[in-house]
Amino acid sequence: MRFIILCLLSVASLAHASPPKAEAFAPLFELAGIRLLCEQSAPLLQRGLSATRQAELGRLFAADALCQDLAKRLVGTLDQAQLEQAQRVLDSPLARRFTAAERAVGEDGAEALASYRAQLAARPPLQARLALVRRLDVAAHTTALAALLRYEVGKTQALLALKARGETLDEQALSKQTEAQARALHASSAEGVESFMLYAYRQMPSAQLDEYAALYEQAAVRLLLESSEQALPALFAERRAQLK
Repeated sequence: MRFIILCLLSVASLAHASPPKAEAFAPLFELAGIRLLCEQSAPLLQRGLSATRQAELGRLFAADALCQDLAKRLVGTLDQAQLEQAQRVLDSPLARRFTAAERAVGEDGAEALASYRAQLAARPPLQARLALVRRLDVAAHTTALAALLRYEVGKTQALLALKARGETLDEQALSKQTEAQARALHASSAEGVESFMLYAYRQMPSAQLDEYAALYEQAAVRLLLESSEQALPALFAERRAQLK
């Protein structure tokens, strides 16, 4: 038994000594919803633009490259043990049940969600339930990441509009010009996320919702999401610098 323990400790030491490679973040990004942000970036940017500009944006903001660059920036922020812990948490049976509930919203259709949102105006949810949803939103960084993506897309579109007129702005000036939009985007994103969660989890007991929020409050998951949120703006800025 002592030999087995010594072997396990040795393996653990090696795991901590060697930080995980960028490729190890891929399944975690999928579970945490970060992969979806990468996949949405190019399509959101390409709307209403010429085929030439769409091709350029598709290349610069390709999902695989965007997530890979993000993973490279996160190397060293989480060690192997934290990476494995976060993956266990986000791939747990409880997390999978909630993910299935979220996916079911797509099957219900946009009309069902819109109808539910209209009902909320007439029949607000219980304050205790609303508090749980808001706690989960903060822990999972759902509004923060959704608003960040919308903001970075908006900044990029603003720069594209300037370039179409033969003008340009550096990142600092562009941020200053668009900073007012960030607050509005956060507010509208929070409202949308809140009603989505209330609808998606409407059949989930509050006790389970409490447990689910606690999953995202675990240190490894919190570190993953906080680090991703902090790193994403720089990835967009690097790509904006390459726009012709």
